[in-house]
Amino acid sequence: MSGTVILSEGTEFNHVMQEVLKYINLYVMAFGKEERTITRLEKRENMYGGKGTVYMIQMFDQEELANNRLAAYMVLLNKGDESGFHTHNLRNEQELYVVVHGTGEYRERTGTEGAIRRKVLQKGDITAISSVGYHSIENMGDEPLIMFVITTNNP
Repeated sequence: MSGTVILSEGTEFNHVMQEVLKYINLYVMAFGKEERTITRLEKRENMYGGKGTVYMIQMFDQEELANNRLAAYMVLLNKGDESGFHTHNLRNEQELYVVVHGTGEYRERTGTEGAIRRKVLQKGDITAISSVGYHSIENMGDEPLIMFVITTNNP
């Protein structure tokens, strides 16, 4: 798995935010709190053995949700950027990808060597990802691929 860098105000942070804000508003109102913008932007190079850079925009603080991996945006800015094959089996998590903008190729397989099933995803498409399956996503278009990611956890 790749390392994670938390980006703060600066050239790269501003570039990512400008690209994303062309397509969606990044504001949230947690229950009982004032409306605000993101809590942090994570940069992940070669995520899960994939190619390029994946940005994770976190919308909530740790104490606001039972599982902070809920309500994040996965952003693959460039064609070919990819989150490699991985599973959430050890944490017993399932995921939903909701494509907000762009085009990507979603791949899934059973186990590390199973046959790969592929599906092109575009704006409005939703995938449900089992905790036992392996999956990856790659930006196949010339525009950013932006997905709202919802992760469930069943301890």
